[in-house]
Amino acid sequence: MPDLRVPPGPGIPHGLILPERELSEKFARASGPGGQGVNTTDSRVQLSFDIGASTALTPEQRDRLFSRLSNRLAGTTIAIDAAEFRSQHRNRSAARERLAEIVRTNLAPPPPARRPRRRSRGSIERRLADKRRRSALKETRRNPDQ
Repeated sequence: MPDLRVPPGPGIPHGLILPERELSEKFARASGPGGQGVNTTDSRVQLSFDIGASTALTPEQRDRLFSRLSNRLAGTTIAIDAAEFRSQHRNRSAARERLAEIVRTNLAPPPPARRPRRRSRGSIERRLADKRRRSALKETRRNPDQ
């Protein structure tokens, strides 16, 4: 299959191309649908991408992927399994799409820090006025003997 194209997104405005030589595919027998062929066809695909050895990523992108994908990495490699389809070809495509989406979403820069704002004077006054109204209402419900 050709190089893997990661679509443009936040952090990668022109997209990204992961060369075919940096992707490693392994095939195995998958469980699930397939009839008699399920026991003979290697339709399960495990796609591996070594982030540390990639020439397509800048050092900043590599560091961002390492920090965000640390729980999914085995060393410096991320592995994607695909076995939801009966055909090996469709599973290969699904694994590549999944890897592209993972790389795209995890290369996005962090959102800007939230800057707390002060409440407006009007909103504070409305809240206090509402509290006074509720208090007065409950005061009228009180038993005068107690």
